Amino acid sequence: MTELLSVLEEPACTVIVLDDGKANALSSAMLDAVGTALDTAVARGVPVVLAGRPGVLSGGFDLKVMQGDDHDARMAMVFAGFEIAYRLLALPLPLVVGCTGHAIAMGAFMLCAGDRRIGAVGEFRIGANETALGIVMPQFAIELVQGRLTPAAADRALLTGELFGPAAALDAGFLDEVVAGSEVLARAVATAEALSAYDMGVYAETKRRVRAPWLTALRTAIDTDARPRGPGS
Repeated sequence: MTELLSVLEEPACTVIVLDDGKANALSSAMLDAVGTALDTAVARGVPVVLAGRPGVLSGGFDLKVMQGDDHDARMAMVFAGFEIAYRLLALPLPLVVGCTGHAIAMGAFMLCAGDRRIGAVGEFRIGANETALGIVMPQFAIELVQGRLTPAAADRALLTGELFGPAAALDAGFLDEVVAGSEVLARAVATAEALSAYDMGVYAETKRRVRAPWLTALRTAIDTDARPRGPGS
């Protein structure tokens, strides 16, 4: 366990819980910690649960860095986030995401990467509000969201920055099911434990085949986002 997350090695799954005591901001340090936790999970070879603290999966990137003057630090954090989301989507193990509350911007992108996504009933919001804040939506985010949401919901999420409540997020495609907030983590663990009965090699190869076109598009999108942009682009 670090000050940012905990890793619990259950017999049938590895449980990673983000908890910085606040909004689970995806700082460079948090993203590094998630990467290290995923190393542990992959080495164990059992399904993975990724969840947040009560009330929030993640509020997105660290705002202090996003709004700061250090362009290099900001870009390093953003692309580290993209790489973590890519890695989650490509993870050669079942991945269950327990969305314990809000999932905003990069938090919503991480949610999209789960094989199964379980949300919490409550006054929570899920979505990507970049456009509403005057930020051009990265191509990576567009590809990721369009790969998960219904076409109509993806347009609303990407073009207007609409934030969805749990029930609407379920209909849109951000979530697969919604349970009481106190039950999210237990339900995620139970789902991962059920998936542990599968042959992990078969699961990994099938997942690779299913997601290969999507992952190729996402890799191209990351490369596109890395190119310098002109004014206003």
